[in-house]
Amino acid sequence: MMQFEGFQANHACDIIGVSRAGFYRHYEAHEPRQADVELRHLIQQIALENRLYGSRRTTGELRQRGVVVNRKRVQRLMRADNLLVVRKQRFVLTTDSQHGYPLYPNLAARVNLTSVNQLWVADITYVRLRETFLYLAVVMDAYSRRVVGWELAENLRAELALTALGRALADRAIEAGIIHHSDRGVQYCCHAYIEKLQAHGFAVSMSRTGNPYDNAKAESFMKTLKSEEVYLRQYRDQEDARASIQRFIEEVYNRKRLHSSLGYLSPEDFEERHRRNPAADGGVEK
Repeated sequence: MMQFEGFQANHACDIIGVSRAGFYRHYEAHEPRQADVELRHLIQQIALENRLYGSRRTTGELRQRGVVVNRKRVQRLMRADNLLVVRKQRFVLTTDSQHGYPLYPNLAARVNLTSVNQLWVADITYVRLRETFLYLAVVMDAYSRRVVGWELAENLRAELALTALGRALADRAIEAGIIHHSDRGVQYCCHAYIEKLQAHGFAVSMSRTGNPYDNAKAESFMKTLKSEEVYLRQYRDQEDARASIQRFIEEVYNRKRLHSSLGYLSPEDFEERHRRNPAADGGVEK
């Protein structure tokens, strides 16, 4: 007999006034999905802590944590969430063995930032709901830390990153030669994304394999988003998540949140100060 917090399921149904058949239908429809989300969440955490773990080591780590799981299931979930590891290799301007698209050198490390629209950085993270995951793609101006484009979706297809980039391009007037920096994920390496960058005059830049610090500003924003927005809320559904994340990005982060690296200004205020007096930014850490 199924029990919850010391109550048998039959007794619990009588207390809350629902039929046992209805309860079991609801349980069978939702509990497996919630369990799958919990497993995916643990796998995501392990992937963040151990960036070079494949499915075999991830399965071993899960078992160390008391989760009995089949390696094939772990591999399937890692593939679905784009977490299969890219092995360390000597950098060459060729194709990546995981997705077969051309790679590009890291140009961002050599940039001396003096104004907006010199360097945009892009990244993708996940947002956990009760029974599924959403994926958030952002494009940020590295000089002002302002998020200039973003999109939220239920999958990791290239359209996610393309829509975020499209929003950024609609919001900002840029000149040829601006650098776009990202990791080597398939969303950023695919033909459609690279063609859009090149059509707008971007120089394409990508992080080195196994080096998360190459895209530190984008990853720093993702950590801020998680700690100050996502982890503090329980979104009802995708629409609720979208509205709340939009409010955080556009009203809180861009307009109000003070950044020590910007002289304790918000990204929007920092850009406005730079527009009025570019020489005022000389002492700000870039």
